[in-house]
Amino acid sequence: MNKILIVEDEEFLIRALKDNLEAEGYTIDTAMNGDEAIERIKKEQPNLILLDLLMPKRDGFYVLEEVKKNPEWRLIPVIVLSNLGGDAEIKKAIEMGADDYFVKSQHPIEEVIEKVKEYLEGKKSVKSPLLAGSL
Repeated sequence: MNKILIVEDEEFLIRALKDNLEAEGYTIDTAMNGDEAIERIKKEQPNLILLDLLMPKRDGFYVLEEVKKNPEWRLIPVIVLSNLGGDAEIKKAIEMGADDYFVKSQHPIEEVIEKVKEYLEGKKSVKSPLLAGSL
């Protein structure tokens, strides 16, 4: 069974994503900040990470950097879900190795769920670490 780690500090969004993804048959773990996310990944590596960028303590850029520089984790697909919609933030996240980027206000949850399914069912491939510059 595929396990998804939701790294998000908005409880409403966590609940909505968790309910929808569990209904699709996925196992869900959650973290509310970057430090907690890294601990969760160390404990049990997920098959996919949904990652917010703006969080207390360590932000999503920190988590993304840690995931993509770790040889054991770098092939985990990371889908960014953020309120940051500026070109600079999107470009930075993609250059750091994010596989997809959704601006929360511009995409319904159903769209995110479909993207998750594409990655976990093998219809969408993870970016090569060589292309992402994360080796």
